[in-house]
Amino acid sequence: MKLMMFETGGEARLGVVDGDKVIDVAACGSGLPSTMMELIQAEPQVFARVVGALTQAPDKAKLNLAEVRPALPIERPGKFICVGLNYAAHAKEGGHGIPEYPSLFVRWHTSLVAAEAPVIMPKVSDTFDYEAELTFIIGRGGRAIPESEGLKHVFGYTMFNDVSVRKYQRFTPQWTQGKNFDGTGPLGPVVVTPEDLPPGASGLRITSRVNGETRQDSNTGDMIFGVAKLVEILSEFMTLEPGDVIATGTPSGVAHAMTPPGWMKPGDRVEVEIEGIGILGNPIVAET
Repeated sequence: MKLMMFETGGEARLGVVDGDKVIDVAACGSGLPSTMMELIQAEPQVFARVVGALTQAPDKAKLNLAEVRPALPIERPGKFICVGLNYAAHAKEGGHGIPEYPSLFVRWHTSLVAAEAPVIMPKVSDTFDYEAELTFIIGRGGRAIPESEGLKHVFGYTMFNDVSVRKYQRFTPQWTQGKNFDGTGPLGPVVVTPEDLPPGASGLRITSRVNGETRQDSNTGDMIFGVAKLVEILSEFMTLEPGDVIATGTPSGVAHAMTPPGWMKPGDRVEVEIEGIGILGNPIVAET
């Protein structure tokens, strides 16, 4: 199933994408969830009710996908955890060795934007880079989850562009400030449930484009630490909760590795595409 949050009439609603339509879930019957978090936190029988309701969706619930505005899949994630250097070629282009343990950092919700929303290039630096990333959302929480059970805790998969201000990222070894400028983290627009993708969303082509020019072109099967392994590693030291978001790292081809660097600039359009999930596109605008 391909889910999304969308805005209509000034309200964010849960929808199911069906071709060129999006079906407003709550409009299909009473007591159905109206947000992604409500669906994630619901009992399994509620998900089954949603599936059943979609087969009898009234015409009023069917909206033209092109006419709705995407919203963030999870507006304020309890945790947004990012993995760095998770593709060998990307680690190499940045001058790093192959990690034996994943590099981890966090994003704050104030840095996130929805698909098609402007990504804001800050006044303080023009070292503005893109990073295409497969991202997953936790559906079932837990602690000390073994790798063999990790995929059972995944609600679904989406896309993230870990837009980075490289100058600030390099100020310290921790990367936090370069990854958390307001309005620099596009997420979404859709969330695909696991049954519609290969296990762990492995083996999917992942690309990024700037103004239609392909910059990154790789495969999620090349990740050093796969989704199930990341669930195991993260849950060793923290409780994972429903709605937590984990971005799995980016492949090679980022702007700072180009000669000269291919930084994004105002007026550009950047896109992330992952096979079987979709396209996440955003315009770049200057901070005012």
